[in-house]
Order: sequence, then C-alpha cells, then structure tokens
Amino acid sequence: MDNNPQFDPEFESLISVNEVERAAFYRKTYAHVALATLLFIVIETIFLNIPVLVEFMLGMLQGWKWFIVLGLFIFATNYAEKIAHTSHDKGIQYLGLLLFVVAEALIFIPLIYIAIVMGEMNGSDTLNQAAITTLALFTGLSAVVLVTKKDFSFLRSIIMVGSFVALGIIIAGVIFGFNLGLVFSGGMVLLASASILYQTSNLIHKYSTDQYVGASLGLFASLMLLFWYVLSIFSRD
Repeated sequence: MDNNPQFDPEFESLISVNEVERAAFYRKTYAHVALATLLFIVIETIFLNIPVLVEFMLGMLQGWKWFIVLGLFIFATNYAEKIAHTSHDKGIQYLGLLLFVVAEALIFIPLIYIAIVMGEMNGSDTLNQAAITTLALFTGLSAVVLVTKKDFSFLRSIIMVGSFVALGIIIAGVIFGFNLGLVFSGGMVLLASASILYQTSNLIHKYSTDQYVGASLGLFASLMLLFWYVLSIFSRD
C-alpha cells in the first residue's frame, strides 16, 4: 500500500532545491536501497540456516495458514511504510526500514528455499538468474524516470486497484486450491514495474530533502515485489 510522504515546513521540497542537493538526495536514497538489499541478504541467509524456522514457514504454506502469514506481513509492512514516510525523525525512519526488511526476509523463506532446492536438483542457478534479471529491470525502469523526469503519479490508482485485485486472486487461490499460474506472475511483474516507475517518480516530485530513508523504503518495497514474481517465474518447472 502507498503511504504519501508528509512534509515539514522546516525542510525544503526536493522539487524546489538545486541540482546538487537533488543529486545528493538521490545518492543517499539509492545507497539506502543497496544497504537494505544487503541487509535482506544477510538476514535471509541467517533465517535459511535455522532449520526450525524454515520448517515452520514451509508448513505455513498449507491452506488457511498462509492467510496468517499474509495478514501479519501486510500489517507489518504497512506499519513500517507509514512510520518511515510520515516521520521526520531519522531513528523512526530507520526503524521502519529495518522492520520492513525483516518482514520481507521472513516471507521470502519458502520461495527462496524452494528455488535453492530446485536449482540443486536441476543443476541451474535459478536464484542468481532471477536476482540479476530483477536488478536489470529495476535499474532500467529507474533510469527511465530519472532521465526523463516524467511524473508517473497517475499510476497510483492503477497500482492500488491492481494490488487489491491481486490480493483477491491470491486469497481465492488459497481457498479453492488452484495454481495462480504463469500469467498471474507475469501480470504481477508488470504491476511491480509500474510501482517502480511510481516510486521513482515520487523520488523526484514528492519528497522533502530529509526523507531519503522513507524514499528508499518505497523503492525497496517495489524491488522486492518484482523479485518475488521474477523468482516465481524462474522457479517453475
């Protein structure tokens, strides 16, 4: 879910500052995206080396139990986004980013574990291939916005509607036990790509100069959504 950044009169809107200050904001934001990604890798590696936790998360894939995981994940990530985007306190912003990274690492356990096992069985490097593809897409989409400086705020309503529709399909899939399939994953890749365009556009047009941590969380969230469905596609038999 999107949480619009809240402004404080003490800080300047990014759109009103000069190119040097704006470039510094971009560097800080993408440095924090990189740090969040590195932290995700570290935490995920730790989680995957805790057999009890892996078994527990794999067990939660069964039927209604996945609703609990989704519910807790949505609650945690929405709360993390809210405090990171609405506070001008750096400590609170970092707390939101940390909470979001931990929540992502937890929900990714089953998908990454399955991808690793399948990769070992098939002799393929599914995980790294998906990661490289995701990074290339993320970089390309971000570059389009940063170079053209086009305002993609019109995508907000499309992303919100698409997210609710996707959630409904996921819930129906869990209830009725049908496979969401390649078409659904492809559609979610498109939705994640739209989210990256929207979040990068916010980077240019919506934030104030102190909100690079919140901005990085928005981009990291879109990056993780894209990675989830790219990895889902690569993990198919």
